[in-house]
Amino acid sequence: MTRQDFPHYSARMEAELKALEDKLAQFVEINQRLRDDTQRLRQELASTLHRSKQLEEKIHAASDRLEQIVKQIPVEET
Repeated sequence: MTRQDFPHYSARMEAELKALEDKLAQFVEINQRLRDDTQRLRQELASTLHRSKQLEEKIHAASDRLEQIVKQIPVEET
């Protein structure tokens, strides 16, 4: 907005409006960055949870195999 559009605006009001406009633009930019970060973090979390589940399944399978091997070991009588 310029003084030509609204002749009753003072230079101070115009400066305040410009400062507010700048702050709003900065807010929008930061908000978008935070949205992008949030989306990236959600994707990373989903990937990490999936990987964790896979590892838990591997550990469970290894534990079961180890248990079967231990059961096959003959017991020595003393």
